Amino acid sequence: MGYTKTTFDHTADGTEVYRYTLTNEQGVSASFTNFGAIWLTMSVPDKNGQFDDVILGYDSVDSIQTQPGHPGEPVGRNANRIGGAKFTLNGVTYELAKNSAEVNNLHSGPDYYRDRIWDAEVEETALGTTITFGLHSPDGDQGYPGNADITVSYTLTPDNCLKLDYHMVSDADTIANFTNHVYFNLGGYKSGSALDQKVWIDADYFTATDANSIPTGELVAVKGTPMDFTEMKPIGRDIQEDYQALKYGNGYDHNWALNHPAGELSLSAKAEDEKTGRTMEVYTDLPGVQFYTANSLKTEHGKNHAVYTPRCGYCFETQYFPDAINKPEFASPVVKAGEEYRTTTIYKFGVK
Repeated sequence: MGYTKTTFDHTADGTEVYRYTLTNEQGVSASFTNFGAIWLTMSVPDKNGQFDDVILGYDSVDSIQTQPGHPGEPVGRNANRIGGAKFTLNGVTYELAKNSAEVNNLHSGPDYYRDRIWDAEVEETALGTTITFGLHSPDGDQGYPGNADITVSYTLTPDNCLKLDYHMVSDADTIANFTNHVYFNLGGYKSGSALDQKVWIDADYFTATDANSIPTGELVAVKGTPMDFTEMKPIGRDIQEDYQALKYGNGYDHNWALNHPAGELSLSAKAEDEKTGRTMEVYTDLPGVQFYTANSLKTEHGKNHAVYTPRCGYCFETQYFPDAINKPEFASPVVKAGEEYRTTTIYKFGVK
């Protein structure tokens, strides 16, 4: 059914930034801003036809920049952590900012893409209305080599999917590993704890880490552990178990090694909320998903004055494994000069 464009806010220097809202024939809508290419809202019905926004987030530029958690943000050039905040590529060592545990790099920060104004273009496609945000990242940006042209496209389909397509081309070999840090709560973004909601993840293994969440390189079988989501279970059922990985993460904040064949767009995770009947399916062609249960999220400055507390939402951050650039046994996040990085993740909403 198209889109609307309205003023979202202004930056500190007075630049106007916009909200783009896509709506389909079912009345489902999703909104985004060209400030950071951030996914702001996702309004979907429950089993009684009542609509609610099921993603956490913020409603001003200031709160996006100052409040915690990175909700709805496309993260690049490298999502998640790089151990030691450095990597070597083609014999050259690149130093990154140490913004995690004072020794590692997290989400390519602190000079995040979320703090920049992206180009925006809306078009009608065979799948639905698509908004594409574009950004030029110069050589040396965030510490990474190569001049890179990046796009993140969001498509709202008639069957209530939000399809995310990432694309990047660089003039030098570099890292390309994007995700979206969206937090879901199928009860609605103001509904509080998400621990009763159920999750399934198509993964027989997860990546073991050290105390600072850097993978050791070992894949650990989930069977017989609290990390097993191969059968749908409430998020909170095992989250307090006496298990080392859960102690390190203060809950779930780990990468699962997905079972699907490399590069194949496949159903990889599901979530459901029995109270509202809302469901969500996650499809991706990437090898891993970081399932994070908002263990440290806490603010009174969410959108519409929402209060976010620990474990009031959860992320399915599809990506290459954390620290893959420093782990030759993991699928490589390197994209060669002139080659195209393309990847797709789909979040499909429904009711049962």
